[in-house]
Amino acid sequence: MRRNDSGRLRRRGRALRAAAAASATAALLLPLVAAGPSATAAPPPSGALQRSFADAAAAYHVPPGVLLGVAYLESRWDGHGGAPSVTGGYGPMHLTDARTALADAPHHSDAGEDPRGDGARPWTPVRDRLPRTAEVPARLRTLDRAAALTGLPRGTLRQDAAANVRGGAALLAAEQRRLGLPPSADPADWYAAVASYSGASDAATAAVFAGDVYDVLRGGQSRTTDQGQRVTLPAAPSLRADTAQLRRLGLPAGTSAQPRTGGEGRGVECPRSVACESVPAPYERFGDGDFGNHDLADRPKSQRVDYIVIHDTEGSWDTTLKLIKDPTYVSWNYTVRSSDGHIAQHVPTKDVAWHAGNWYVNSKSVGIEHEGFLTAPDAWYTEAMYRTSARLVKYLSHKLRIPLDRQHILGHDNVPGTTAATVKGMHTDPGPYWDWAHYFELLGRPFHRTAGPHGGLVTVAPDYARHQPVYTDCDKAGQTCAPHGSGAVRLHTAPSENAPLVKDIGLRPDGGDSTTGVNDTGARASTGQRFALAGRHGDWTAIWYLGQKAWFRNPHARPTAVDAKGLVAVPKPRPGGIPVYGRAYPEKAAYPAGVPVQTVSPLPYRLLAGQAYAVGGRAAAEYLWAATFDPAGHAVVRGKDVYYEIQAGHRVGYVRAADVTLRPSGR
Repeated sequence: MRRNDSGRLRRRGRALRAAAAASATAALLLPLVAAGPSATAAPPPSGALQRSFADAAAAYHVPPGVLLGVAYLESRWDGHGGAPSVTGGYGPMHLTDARTALADAPHHSDAGEDPRGDGARPWTPVRDRLPRTAEVPARLRTLDRAAALTGLPRGTLRQDAAANVRGGAALLAAEQRRLGLPPSADPADWYAAVASYSGASDAATAAVFAGDVYDVLRGGQSRTTDQGQRVTLPAAPSLRADTAQLRRLGLPAGTSAQPRTGGEGRGVECPRSVACESVPAPYERFGDGDFGNHDLADRPKSQRVDYIVIHDTEGSWDTTLKLIKDPTYVSWNYTVRSSDGHIAQHVPTKDVAWHAGNWYVNSKSVGIEHEGFLTAPDAWYTEAMYRTSARLVKYLSHKLRIPLDRQHILGHDNVPGTTAATVKGMHTDPGPYWDWAHYFELLGRPFHRTAGPHGGLVTVAPDYARHQPVYTDCDKAGQTCAPHGSGAVRLHTAPSENAPLVKDIGLRPDGGDSTTGVNDTGARASTGQRFALAGRHGDWTAIWYLGQKAWFRNPHARPTAVDAKGLVAVPKPRPGGIPVYGRAYPEKAAYPAGVPVQTVSPLPYRLLAGQAYAVGGRAAAEYLWAATFDPAGHAVVRGKDVYYEIQAGHRVGYVRAADVTLRPSGR
């Protein structure tokens, strides 16, 4: 028999534990946690990094713009305190040293720990079974070559930003020579060397990376890095690269026939501006009447697709692709690689992947995994990944008519539990370190003020780089995480930093307090989320949140939210308040014979008269019955009940139209 939602979650839990044990031995799995920037290290002098780029470019005869453009795509010029990226890249130039990243990972460094918990079999510490250097792909050990070219120590290249930039310049110059191209001062003549720098194994991915670098060169960029360094790349709007150079790389075409094209076909649904391949998830029988790891459907004909859910993989690219091929595991529609933004599609958008932990959301969403780790902000996402992911989301938004807002582009941590019992087990990725503000800028939908102070709503929008709330539990329980930018604000019961955090009775039915834990979503609001205004007091703003008034610091000089307007749902007077649901299921009378009635079970939150909650849209009362291998036996049950999606707390929720009054905010 098919497993219900809770059964699927249990199965995923077992698979995740098994995958975690397997990942500890995987040769190229990178750290689940990484050392962050030192809180005591003195920042370099202002302007030092800009000079480092200029000096390195001059020393190796690389156009300064090319060097800056490549570094922007790799790191946005951040150094991440010498911590490695998901794919073992260090510094602004993302010089890769995967073997060192694996050896230094705190998660794997305890030689006495057996992650299997099985004393009957000997356990070999990870340090004693690291891959030999020759076994590591060249794209994951570019730092070694940079050391040979510059004569600089490997440790210096990892930790010192100026040395790292010098190493990147040396690699670009060496590649230009290898390709038989002159050290031209014209950036247009460096297209092939830039494409090669990505380490891509196919021409399509290399072309997308190079295309993005040249887009940056044409548009210019200027930003302050994580070390407070202001770096500027002047715009060169008339620049046109010599894309014909791509043939010099001798790479296979991959999934694209020409540079910067993906397009539909060859088993993929992707925009033409990304490199995309098909790595299909299996749809097959196994066991006693069971099958997996997704459901065949005919969306959007059978059901509207209302959401795109953003995940992180909590594992490496290679491990993630192994898991998606397991029919007993769960599934998702796409995975995006960190190193170069390459995309793999696993489940067609017409079919239903099992990714969100909520069957209602699964049946009405597309899930995108991103190679990365929630608790390791400095095992960082590259700009290349953010850009290709954003282009994929824009494409899906147009194809499936999904609005580009935070009510429809959800994090996995914004997906509600299905019942009161499942709230505690819902996932928390991509977490407070995912840069929603930058992501929506790339989507062409930046978060701006849309109303005056009486608009009635606020959109959370802190300055990601400068907003660094304290988080704990990144490495060990109770341990403070390294300082890092965040898109989330913390919510208090009163307008004071000393006031307790608001409580989430779904996460802690015993009334326990919310914490500063990086996985604790109980007192958190994230960038782009809109809430109904509940009050103001000096530099503090209050919102309605899980049935209570929640305060966050929002100073005039450095605001963490902007004013907005829109529709709100106001609870009608009911004894004890109105319920919130985690799924918008039909009423009992809507179910035909042969389809089990799904209980419409409320979550543990009650919303009171006088409160208000931002409305994301009308939610169809639907249930997809898909319990047979043959999709001919599937059915979509539609009811007469009407629901509205609301921003209930950190996660969205659903309220019945009969329980609320809908009105414009600010009234």
